Amino acid sequence: MAAADAPETDDLLRPPQSKPEALHRLATEHKIIATYTLNERTYQQQFSDIYFLRLAKLKGAVEEIAQDAWDGISIAGEKVKKVDRVLDVRQGEVCWVTGTVYMDMPLKPNILEDISKDHWLAAPPAREKYVDPANDQTMLEDESGRIKLIGGPTVTEPLVTGCVVAVLGSEAADGSFEVVDLVYPDLAPQSPPKRAGKSKRRGPSDEGRYVAIVSGLKISGELHESLETHLLVEYLLGELTGVQDQQSASKITRLILAGNSLSDAAPLASYDDPKTKTKKYGYDSSAYNPLPITALDNLLCSLLPSISVDIMPGDTDPANVSLPQQPIHPTMFANAKAYLGSTLNCVTNPYHSEIDGVEFVGTSGQTIDDIYKYVEGDDRLGMIERTLRWRHIAPTCPDTLWSYPFQNTDPFVLERCPHVYFVGNQPRFETKVVKGRGGETCRIVAVPRFAETGEVVLVDLETLDCEVMKISVEGMERVVAE
Repeated sequence: MAAADAPETDDLLRPPQSKPEALHRLATEHKIIATYTLNERTYQQQFSDIYFLRLAKLKGAVEEIAQDAWDGISIAGEKVKKVDRVLDVRQGEVCWVTGTVYMDMPLKPNILEDISKDHWLAAPPAREKYVDPANDQTMLEDESGRIKLIGGPTVTEPLVTGCVVAVLGSEAADGSFEVVDLVYPDLAPQSPPKRAGKSKRRGPSDEGRYVAIVSGLKISGELHESLETHLLVEYLLGELTGVQDQQSASKITRLILAGNSLSDAAPLASYDDPKTKTKKYGYDSSAYNPLPITALDNLLCSLLPSISVDIMPGDTDPANVSLPQQPIHPTMFANAKAYLGSTLNCVTNPYHSEIDGVEFVGTSGQTIDDIYKYVEGDDRLGMIERTLRWRHIAPTCPDTLWSYPFQNTDPFVLERCPHVYFVGNQPRFETKVVKGRGGETCRIVAVPRFAETGEVVLVDLETLDCEVMKISVEGMERVVAE
């Protein structure tokens, strides 16, 4: 009788219907853009080429903004002039020059020092920050040389190695360049999304198409796997709770797994353990644990008949370490590989695609984690925004972040501003809308680690509004981001 007396809004206590409503998942147009795909890989070339390519690509954009900002102004009665090269700066002249920032930080890892200190029994632990204000120096360099930067803007504006900027100031008596002002390329040109509109924010029951972004599943393959992960699969399949959540799940057109789908590799057994038998030569199959990838394969097999999945590699996934990480090989998924080319897409990190005319760019988090070490504070959303304004999503490559030694182009330069820019495996969910000088608009999202927070990010393809759903054993709640 309790079910009959229950209110109509309570789906779980509603009597069964004779003809349940048939729900179909909404479809979208999807195109993977091969910006970060490496067709051939050779490591004979030097890494220095990537810096010259970056400066050549971004110098024109920076100089255009600097010209607008500083053309015709005078400082202390002296008219500001442009200098083409760093080494053309003259003492006492007020000028501006464009170049690439280099952060000389003693606490940064140095491979030459690591090799020279061969008496270490083990490598030193990784530092959380490289920042040492007393000893750090900011440099500006181009093809001609390098000059030290001093002054307020170099202290107040967080800078990292590899970003291209223009600085205004004059050379001091000691040969350093005292900076008065600083500009960077700002957001790249953008074409409007085909489906974007100005409609008001909608609730989950209203019409709309969503893309779900999840990072940091950290699947270990253990018997007692995370219950939140199973609840996530059931929700995406429409098998969780009542009709309202089923209708909401049917509007999720695609799932993006933004790296670290597998947990960290478990340490090998100690050699001192008499029960451990190691193989002296060749591949030791006993050292490989197949449970995590098998569990991920099973999870994908549950999802793929119902929803399209783009899976990106992360730093704990079986892929190359250097950026851009190439797709996880489909043969890793013994069963899910049958869906390759239909609902399964193994994609690169960084990720670049177009979904219903909305351009997505995203990373699995290594880029922002590395920038975090260069600057004080923990404003990760601000760091994500700065990479947009620098027009470069991985400026610290290849200085402190492994990268392929490109010779002909720097693919990490943003030639077009995306409509959605996400970064996975962050400590907490954050989002905001970034606006550029030319009217460009980009939704930036910090996607939290699902294994720690149980949070899933949903992006509305029409309004570009962003929601986060929290899945936990105690219950589920949905919070709309401002």
